[in-house]
Amino acid sequence: MKKSVLIFSIVFSFFLISCSSKKNREEKNVVNEKGKKVVYQVFTRLFGNTNTTNKPWGTKEDNGVGKFNDFTEKALSEIKELGVTHIWYTGVLHHAMAVDYTEFGISNDDPDVIKGRAGSPYAVKDYYNVDPDLAIHPDKRLQEFKALIDRSHKVGLKVVIDIIPNHVARHYKGANNPNGIVDFGAEDDTTKVYHVNNNFYYNPGKPFKVPQNENNYKVLGGESHPLADGVFIEKPSKWTGNGSRLAQPDFNDWYETIKINYGIRPDGTRDFDSLPANYENENYKKHFEFWKNKTVPNSWEKFKNITDFWLTMGVDGFRYDMAEMVPVEFWSYLNSFVKSKNENAFLLAEVYNPSLYKDYIHKGKMDYLYDKVQMYDTLKNIMQGKGSTDNINPILEDLSAIEHNMIHFLENHDEQRIASPEFAGSAEKGKPAMVVSATITTAPTLIYFGQEVGEPGAENAGFGQPSRTSIFDYVGVPHFQRWVNNKKFDGGQSTLKEKKLRDFYKRLLNFTISSTALMGDYMDLHAYNRMSAKSYTDELYCFSRWNEEEKLIIISNFSSKNNYHLPLKIPSNLIKYWKLKDGVYTMTDQLYGKEKITFTVKEGKVELERPISIAPLESYIFKQ
Repeated sequence: MKKSVLIFSIVFSFFLISCSSKKNREEKNVVNEKGKKVVYQVFTRLFGNTNTTNKPWGTKEDNGVGKFNDFTEKALSEIKELGVTHIWYTGVLHHAMAVDYTEFGISNDDPDVIKGRAGSPYAVKDYYNVDPDLAIHPDKRLQEFKALIDRSHKVGLKVVIDIIPNHVARHYKGANNPNGIVDFGAEDDTTKVYHVNNNFYYNPGKPFKVPQNENNYKVLGGESHPLADGVFIEKPSKWTGNGSRLAQPDFNDWYETIKINYGIRPDGTRDFDSLPANYENENYKKHFEFWKNKTVPNSWEKFKNITDFWLTMGVDGFRYDMAEMVPVEFWSYLNSFVKSKNENAFLLAEVYNPSLYKDYIHKGKMDYLYDKVQMYDTLKNIMQGKGSTDNINPILEDLSAIEHNMIHFLENHDEQRIASPEFAGSAEKGKPAMVVSATITTAPTLIYFGQEVGEPGAENAGFGQPSRTSIFDYVGVPHFQRWVNNKKFDGGQSTLKEKKLRDFYKRLLNFTISSTALMGDYMDLHAYNRMSAKSYTDELYCFSRWNEEEKLIIISNFSSKNNYHLPLKIPSNLIKYWKLKDGVYTMTDQLYGKEKITFTVKEGKVELERPISIAPLESYIFKQ
């Protein structure tokens, strides 16, 4: 029974995808882009740090910290030449940290409401300035970041930074507010749980209490600190970033942050206008006009002013943290404003609920959303030997109408490193998944710094846990530091294995940003071969991409053990779409250029000259 269901699923999937692929592609306005976008996410604090001490809970003096100036023109050029179009500087905004910068007019933060010593980059305490840790001269940190933006642009990289709209640091204190700008909460009526123009929600009469520690957790690893006393003064208490309304949030809540009020009352009703019917079909200009003369909650205006500040600074786009926790109408308001300032602004949002995808794209005017719960999770299961490549096709069909908007990744700051034992245990196991992830749709590709050299995230840094490179601590990133090579940025200390892995990423990513076929049509070949080729298993995945200029067949072997000698089957309707006449055709692999396939077309039928040999974890991108 299970086998018959599987066969039906494969046949039905092949029918749907082969019949709908061309139609779906033609309905999307993506063919004007020559190649795909590639986003390189870098955790700014760690990029240029060459200190290898890695003491748990170490200070920046113990473990080192990277600076804006470490992103030299040489370093940025190497990132660009990896095949990158956009660089996402993570952790740039001034966030709460357990470091004393009072000599520069910066207020201290209480370690009882900080995660780690270096602090979470998602607990912003000043939206109009940047992290003083990152500057050679903290009093000139904004100028140093502006210089980094200019260097990035000089080498041809677009700059993306985070905006965290759902919450701010427990202690928000702006030190660089433009004229007329007041801090979040500065004008709130704290006697009320809710007011439309309050920036926060309150518990009148109930002071904040620090969460009870769990699992023997010790603030700053147990180090003595004058403010680490289990007390943080906040009267009245505010709702916590993840929505907890408790005056004493749970230890697992986002207790270091407070939730922003967007005009949603505690009972869920709303104090702002709804978008008119069918506005999901209107462009950003229409959305901008809709909000132009509307009265909106104060928090909306504050974030509009914040994005305006950074766009004026030269930033090219934003990655929006936990965007689904903020109403879609706000995104219509904000993103239509951003696009009115810069029509080409790059807007990426963290949204995990598939039922919200279309609203946040069409109504919220997002460019791209994380394809986490479908493509990433599926590829991770396959890489771990827990899943089947048969599960990829249903995802493509489900997301076909918005495939261009679903950015693909295998690592980011929230996810485990591929090479960690908790994920795949080997960076090599990421190679076939990376080929599929980067070429299967027209959407951008995201990679996380260190992914290209197999960084396993093995350090016990303090608050951060192994398998993920810590975003809370001062720490070194060993595999990546070998590539940094004392800031020569040339891989001079990298192992041969690391060099080969980076070379693979460089070949793949550069192909994706130059290939016009990857912005064209798609046809599944996996289901067809599962039906007709006995040696083709669910450890393999194969598909075609094409346009008038290029024809591609892409095949990946996810097995770490099995070689395949594959008599690949090419359906006649693909030849029809490719408009090939009778004759002999040769396709050459674009990754390493050594492998070729030759096939004969005769009266619409296709015959491969010889089977394809594909080694464990190997991929081919054949081009005609």
